[in-house]
Amino acid sequence: MKNKRGLVACILFLIVFAIVTIYRETKQTKEAVYQQNEGIIFNTIYHITYQYDSDLQAEIEDELHLFDATLSPFNKTSVITRVNENDSTVVLNEWFVNVFSRSREIWTQTDGAFDPTVSPLINAWGFGFKQGYSLSSHDIDSLLQFVGMDKISLDNGKVIKQDPRMSLNFSAIAKGYAVDVVAELLESKGIENFLVEIGGELVGKGRNPKGECWQVGINKPEEDSESVMGEIEEIVAICDGAMATSGNYRNFRYENGKRVAHTIDPVSGYPVQHSLLSATVIAPDCMTADAYATAFMVMGIDKSLQLAEKLQLNAYFIYAVDSVNTQVKMTPGMKDLIVRDTH
Repeated sequence: MKNKRGLVACILFLIVFAIVTIYRETKQTKEAVYQQNEGIIFNTIYHITYQYDSDLQAEIEDELHLFDATLSPFNKTSVITRVNENDSTVVLNEWFVNVFSRSREIWTQTDGAFDPTVSPLINAWGFGFKQGYSLSSHDIDSLLQFVGMDKISLDNGKVIKQDPRMSLNFSAIAKGYAVDVVAELLESKGIENFLVEIGGELVGKGRNPKGECWQVGINKPEEDSESVMGEIEEIVAICDGAMATSGNYRNFRYENGKRVAHTIDPVSGYPVQHSLLSATVIAPDCMTADAYATAFMVMGIDKSLQLAEKLQLNAYFIYAVDSVNTQVKMTPGMKDLIVRDTH
């Protein structure tokens, strides 16, 4: 009888062991699946990699199209377009309120270097919706009266403008925010390992399929404005954070034989003329990284380094020393994130 009981117990143990082993192997197999989605949104390419047992591309694109319907100034029916047209019936949603509030904070922290009301100047200089022309100091002074986040506010769910001709354009922060929105969608599914990249702005969390931090590149500045894929300056590792890069080396025009950058200083009203070619920022979220990368291109290296360290942001700056050569400056924390020197 004892031998029979022992045999039954042994069989039961083997059955339980087999079930547990199969469960673990099945779970590991599911965990090993990384989905890869890519497509076009906001007139740029996105790439999204995430560890999940099903493909979420349709749901991701639905979210991005809703986002476009909120913050795209090129969408004729979007919330921001209606705000710019002074439509009193427009209802501001959470995305609009969040990006407006964060933009105002960053405008304050950068002493106006980041400013979503700068569109009149961008358009006049020829880098926006309209063809630009040569501007006099009088022209610039006239346009500056419509620029400044201190002249526009939110009150009871409405945008209040000092002048109805003022407009908002969150292009320098919205793409980064869109990356955050997709990241939040993935996290809501319980996804812990993912990389979301839209037009070069990205968020990385967890591990890549090799079990390592996500490795992403910082591009070398190139004057070829037609170039799409550039050489890599550095490779950095991101386990939990966001990265965005801004540069004036691909978007410029020549006026009277002089290169005019697309980065406009909202305070002076003129295109910046310093040696900074690109600014890369790593921050906890991509909305922040995107906005500060833009602001740093206005501020220049020294002021940007000081502010980045004050705000505990990691930043990497590439600047010209002459017509051919470039050099690099970075915050101390950035050095710890570089995993491969490409020089």
